[in-house]
Amino acid sequence: MKDVHAMAPDHGRLELHRVGVTGVQKPLVVQRPDRALTLTVSFSVAVDLPSTRKGSDLSRNAELLAEVVDWTAQKPVESLESACSTIAKELLARHPYARDAEVRAEALYFALRGITVAKQSLEDFHLFAEATARRGADGTVVLERAIAAEAVGMTACPCAMVTAREKLTREFPLLADPSLATLPIVTHNQRNRTRLTFDLPEGTEVEVDRMLEAVEGAQSSPTYAILKRGDEADVVLRAHRHPKFVEDVMRDLLASLPAQFPTMPDATGVRVVTVSEESIHKYDVTSSHRTTLGELRAHAT
Repeated sequence: MKDVHAMAPDHGRLELHRVGVTGVQKPLVVQRPDRALTLTVSFSVAVDLPSTRKGSDLSRNAELLAEVVDWTAQKPVESLESACSTIAKELLARHPYARDAEVRAEALYFALRGITVAKQSLEDFHLFAEATARRGADGTVVLERAIAAEAVGMTACPCAMVTAREKLTREFPLLADPSLATLPIVTHNQRNRTRLTFDLPEGTEVEVDRMLEAVEGAQSSPTYAILKRGDEADVVLRAHRHPKFVEDVMRDLLASLPAQFPTMPDATGVRVVTVSEESIHKYDVTSSHRTTLGELRAHAT
């Protein structure tokens, strides 16, 4: 049969940076040190395409995903990012004309959370993984990989809180009593969505549970699926006792990372994106930052 994909392009003989498939849903079994879990993962895979080829061999991508992922029930992978790495390297082997291969994965992840142990439930989080394999002129393959964890919590606005305190103090002079200086005052809240990404040097591993704990610790308060009336008050009070701008969430998270991940190398890349979904504005507020653990450690000293 004639291989149409291998024919020369009809028009515009340009090299294309990425051609592949996206939105491939797969169950991936991951074996962690303490448990096995099944993630529902959406994969996107692609390779570059030289100017001499009309098309990419897309069926090879689907075959590869089936071979690597479908059999993880019998042979689990170590992590989401390791699965992406395996797929990226094999993409280059199956597309000998390609120099770059890219794999992206997004998965739902469930972890026990609760305002008390008795009220814990499986709460949903999002995991993201990336792997890029690049083939050098000598045939050597260089691999880059990353893992990200995203948690949704809440923040309370410190600016509106100060302004509200000033207005309420004029209305209720007793609030000027120094003993009430730490009394939480009304303010508006935001649903905060923060994603922490680590660009992992070779041989470096990290537990996503620890990443999620770091993110939730930087927000004004976590949020929970199961909350009775008294629990709701506790969450609101916690958030109002820790009012934060989106900038505060960013800085607090970054400042906490050296202590929370002391064994990870300085070369570990750090990317953070945090978004506060505003309640009284018609827009959201966001902050992003890119650095390394080494730079964060240097800043801490």
